[in-house]
Amino acid sequence: MRTPDQPVLRDIVLIGGGHSHVGVLKRFAMKPVPGVRLTLICRDTHTPYSGMLPGYVAGHYSYDDVHIDLSRLAEYAGARFYRAEASGIDRSSKRVICKGRPDVPYDILSINIGSSPRVNEVEGASQYAVPVKPITGFNNRWLALLSRIENHEGPLTIGIVGAGAGGVELTLAMQYRLRNELEQRGRDPGQLHFHLFDAANEILPTHNEKVREIFRKTLSERGVKLHLGSPVEKVSEGFLRTAAGESLQTDEVLWVTRAGGPTWLEETGLALDDGLFLRVRDTLQVENDDNIFAAGDIANVVNHPREKAGVFAVRQGPPLADNLKRMALGQTPKDFHPQKKWLALISTGDKYAVASRGDMQFDGALVWRWKDWIDRRFMQKFTDLPDMDEGGVLPDTAAAQNPEEASQAISAVAMRCGGCGAKVGSTVLSRALGELRPIERDDILIGLHAPDDAAVLRVPPGKAVVHTVDFFRAFIDDPYTFGRVAANHALGDVFAMGAEAQSATAVATVPYGIESKVEDVVFQMMSGAVDVLNEAGCALVGGHTGEGRELALGFAVNGLIDPDEVMSKGGLRAGDILILTKPIGTGTLFAAHARLAAKGRWIDSALASMVQSNKKAADCLRSFGSKACTDVTGFGLLGHLVEMTRPSGVDAELDLSAIPILPGAEETAAAGILSSLQPANIRLRRGIRDQEKWVKHPRYALIFDPQTAGGLLASVSADKAEDCVRELKALGYPHTAVIGRVLPQDESGPIEPITLKE
Repeated sequence: MRTPDQPVLRDIVLIGGGHSHVGVLKRFAMKPVPGVRLTLICRDTHTPYSGMLPGYVAGHYSYDDVHIDLSRLAEYAGARFYRAEASGIDRSSKRVICKGRPDVPYDILSINIGSSPRVNEVEGASQYAVPVKPITGFNNRWLALLSRIENHEGPLTIGIVGAGAGGVELTLAMQYRLRNELEQRGRDPGQLHFHLFDAANEILPTHNEKVREIFRKTLSERGVKLHLGSPVEKVSEGFLRTAAGESLQTDEVLWVTRAGGPTWLEETGLALDDGLFLRVRDTLQVENDDNIFAAGDIANVVNHPREKAGVFAVRQGPPLADNLKRMALGQTPKDFHPQKKWLALISTGDKYAVASRGDMQFDGALVWRWKDWIDRRFMQKFTDLPDMDEGGVLPDTAAAQNPEEASQAISAVAMRCGGCGAKVGSTVLSRALGELRPIERDDILIGLHAPDDAAVLRVPPGKAVVHTVDFFRAFIDDPYTFGRVAANHALGDVFAMGAEAQSATAVATVPYGIESKVEDVVFQMMSGAVDVLNEAGCALVGGHTGEGRELALGFAVNGLIDPDEVMSKGGLRAGDILILTKPIGTGTLFAAHARLAAKGRWIDSALASMVQSNKKAADCLRSFGSKACTDVTGFGLLGHLVEMTRPSGVDAELDLSAIPILPGAEETAAAGILSSLQPANIRLRRGIRDQEKWVKHPRYALIFDPQTAGGLLASVSADKAEDCVRELKALGYPHTAVIGRVLPQDESGPIEPITLKE
């Protein structure tokens, strides 16, 4: 993540990762505007390029060939990436409402969320048909169908509803791929049956007759049966019926009909057409709100109506980016005029394509190669990312729109005070923290919202206090997710000892800036933290927030424990089995993320692991009699294991092949991309017997990899290990594994306590 030199004055929020918004991110990356921050809100980390989707289905491209990595692109652009789904817009307070996280404030908003087929308009379609959009849902079903074909016996009938360019192209791509899959397995491809339905009397209604004739002939030669002139009126399990009374037994039904916008747009009060598409002016601003833009399929440019095609979304990217910049700087947006005619390249699945533009048409294998070259060149723009400008001096117009804001901006870039002068202002804190609702506990006498100088806690009779502290800089641009990880990391030490978390005190550093921006960062970050603390039954009772160049957060956590039930690092016993509850690799992955060398889905997997609490795992391990446990964090797996062997007076054997590894970690470690803490951890290699023989092992570097919010490393007796692992997996720790065993200490002493094996 990049830390800007200038304070944030304007927030541009992008909802959706469509073709227009990836263009906006790239354009801002190449020429950033000082004082302007981008935030991308998108449910999916990898966004598909629609032009290559049929080629992916046909088997000509891999998943990565046809998807743009939004996580990497946002990092490149210096934009915050919020992995979330927008579900509304509060225009009065200028906030985007999201599922599962706090609202996101904006100064300028842009919407590029595409559209989805209207399956709700036909009985049973929403339950039994697979809409092609959103493409992520379709891809999951498509992969399931590919898996199903491996063992399917007998005929397989697939119905596709919608005979426009998308439906025809998808039908031919699916048929080509599935026939190949059957032939490769020595099965009869003639068992496949495809049926294409549409209420219109013609296929490809927006294209000329020559193009339609080519595809009518192709569909006929490929054995696809057309059902035109009558809409599908009902879909049920294994069955489809048209309004004309025609019926078909089906194994799969795909929906590629007329699309529409999401219903939540109706609640925004924004100008919509009958299809729930946003009505926008030539500037791409929504008709009734100058601060909201829209592009791509979700936008209806009222003066220039066009069909829903990816070419328009791509072309709208540059003018949208320029107008967002102009708005942020207080300038007037410019009109955008789309082309009157456009080129459509429609493939037939078998590396053959048809070019259609107005009344012209030409086709052939060369056309497919041309289309392939165009598509790959487009994708290359978002995979081969060049160096970017760092931006210049903050333009006067960015702050001059609001005198109070201008004054705050000057204050924000002035020389910062030290001591108590570096604290965040009380009014900012009171507003940000006033909305938080930490849980209440009977043993918290004075907590967060009491006007006292310190919290007051009660320790129940017979309990001992466990106390720990953790603090680190943000490694990701989403303050809400960072808050969740930081709280989870801090709680790990308490759970690892078998304690109940009682209270937490926060210490935070927030980048300086104007009050409204600082307030939101504090609120987002602490909301994430409180969500985790509340779930753990831990009360947030106070804290301290100061200014600094980088976002950072830590917690001092108190826990309560029965002194006779402590799980400690010194509890290993010879003969015990070593268990690890989460995969490792966060250090190398986030080092790679900062260098644009990690795939977004790898980061998604790492974050999912990091926000998972260790509480249930600790309870489970204790129930199986574990006396030795620690959470794997900064010292890495080997460092924490050495910490356990020495006070226990034992040695240990570690099975490298059994250690669970996060997706992508082996690849980034092999590329030499390692955490800055790795060199310090590698000094512990002297604790490995015959360590020279393991240096080139692909997992060797990972045992030194520092973890954030890692899993629990514990030992249980050999007779209970199998049942313990089974129970941990049932509790939601699917990567739990036996990774080694505890050995008696060698007579030579604990100089080299760790033995590796493969």
